[in-house]
Amino acid sequence: MDTPLLNATEIRQRIWQELQRAVQDRHHEWRTPVLATVDAHGAPQARTVVLRQADARQTELQFFTDKRSPKVAELEAPPSVALVFWSKRLSWQLRIQATATVQGSGPEVDGVWARVSQSPAAGDYLSANAPGAAWNPDATDPAPDHSQHHLAIVTLRVQNIDWLELARTGHRRAVFTADQWEWRVP
Repeated sequence: MDTPLLNATEIRQRIWQELQRAVQDRHHEWRTPVLATVDAHGAPQARTVVLRQADARQTELQFFTDKRSPKVAELEAPPSVALVFWSKRLSWQLRIQATATVQGSGPEVDGVWARVSQSPAAGDYLSANAPGAAWNPDATDPAPDHSQHHLAIVTLRVQNIDWLELARTGHRRAVFTADQWEWRVP
């Protein structure tokens, strides 16, 4: 279904509305974008993350990770990342370039942990084994250490958004930065 033709201001507003909806609606197609980084060997790495916050005013997105994860080093040096979102319902693709910061401790992390620790997701951040570590399915896993969590908040400062609308009547594309935009050839 084609959406009504929106102007650039309406598109930007709608993008952020949909990103904010995705944080609240676990069935929204943009809830789980693909995050792309580069590892220490220069190889591209891509994985799905869960969008946890979208702040249009600050042009920031957030997700959580285990601070021992290999992606943390990839996010810190260099901190440039890309996210890809696709919505079949909207027929929209977003490619977002951003700069990442990782926060592994402090009051904000403590506040998030207070919420996450009450959910089934808490186990993801309590494991004695780091993500990606070798695992023996025949061995007994060490018991989780409930006194020590490994949750980190990753904040992505959006540099630009490349928006693509696929439509039977003709594709449209625009690139948005903090203070400007321009139409592009799809």
